[in-house]
Amino acid sequence: MLFTYVKSSKYGQCGVGAYCLGGCDPLFSNTLDSCMPAPVCKSGDFKLNSLDSIQANTKYLGDASKATWVASGDPKAYPKDNPDSVLLTMAKGTVGTLLASTNYVWYGNIKATMKTSREQGVVTAFILLSDVKDEIDFEFVGTDLNAAQSNYYFQGIPNYTHSSNLSVSDTFDTYHTYEVDWTPDKLTWKIDDKPLRTLERSTTWNSTANRFDYPQTPARIQLSLWPAGLPTNGQGTIDWAGGEISWDAPDVKNVGYYYARVQEVTVDCYDPPAGAQKKGSKSYIFDNDTGYNNTVEITNEDTILSSFDASGLDPKKGGEASASSSTGTASATGSAKTSEVPQVPGISGQTGAGGERGGSGASGGDGTGDGGDGGSGTGGSNPQASSFHGWSQGDNSNSNSDSSGNSGAASTVKGERALQGSLLAVLVAIAGVIVL
Repeated sequence: MLFTYVKSSKYGQCGVGAYCLGGCDPLFSNTLDSCMPAPVCKSGDFKLNSLDSIQANTKYLGDASKATWVASGDPKAYPKDNPDSVLLTMAKGTVGTLLASTNYVWYGNIKATMKTSREQGVVTAFILLSDVKDEIDFEFVGTDLNAAQSNYYFQGIPNYTHSSNLSVSDTFDTYHTYEVDWTPDKLTWKIDDKPLRTLERSTTWNSTANRFDYPQTPARIQLSLWPAGLPTNGQGTIDWAGGEISWDAPDVKNVGYYYARVQEVTVDCYDPPAGAQKKGSKSYIFDNDTGYNNTVEITNEDTILSSFDASGLDPKKGGEASASSSTGTASATGSAKTSEVPQVPGISGQTGAGGERGGSGASGGDGTGDGGDGGSGTGGSNPQASSFHGWSQGDNSNSNSDSSGNSGAASTVKGERALQGSLLAVLVAIAGVIVL
């Protein structure tokens, strides 16, 4: 089931603040403009050699000029003395780390150069996820370091025939560049510049629904490490992840956490599709609730909230003007009310019903834990600590042959979606931040 609260997002109930930014689903909100407009695509080579381009989800208010990534969890620059990458960490009692791009991509070429984590129950992911849950995936199960699972979804509808395994060598010890080339008519997955799978939009026609079940709406780039093998997760999710996670694994014993390592992400934005509604150049919005390619508008609407008290319906609330007008009375009235509504993911707000997509029947784990912190860094070094906390992600896949002849070997999860990106995120985001 999907959440049907006043303003729904990937985090559950959206009251105000961060819930109305990236991940807020306009199709399941009170109105389409309950969620804030999304910053348009930005081309560039985004090197992850420090934490300077990363802002915590407890601070980000929608200004993409101030941060390239929004983080939850505990990213660390590595190595400490001369960092050339960022670690996505996952210590015992936490639900891992997520980096989500502040700018969206509406068709383009996206590459991530990275090393995955390892061991059973541990999943690393590089995905594109839109607010209406169109999705394009690379996922890496820690028990199979010679395969990348490719997958896609349309509006979060579970389909167990879309997954395909792609061959790759030693994803833990070797840097590889994983690439998504996404156009309105074709989607290609590549590894180290080699095309390994192609999906033609024309093959996704759904005659029953009279539509193409093809990813087609502006999406954020997400990089994550998450514990799919938590014993509290559904058995299908645990089996897909290679078994229950062990907090006594060598990496955890040696450095205090599981980790994946990301060096850079490059984005080449493509032109909007033919016939796109161009009324500006600053942000994306939807003009009706079907959530199709032709319902996206490019506008000049602002993407920034004035405070964590603001929402898409009142983005200026809590700004300087309202703050000055209430000087001397905030402690008696305004401040008390601030804490009564959901603001920042996981700090307050509704957990929802398990993080399911519409009609999926998925069962998400609760992500409970003691909020343990990260360890001393890989290789005995001590990467820079950070103040980012709270989230994770994941997904199931099934065997499938695509137009390039690749055949996936991932296990089938019957009646259960092993969550990808936004699904497990709903529960573990809240659990991960609350315990802190």
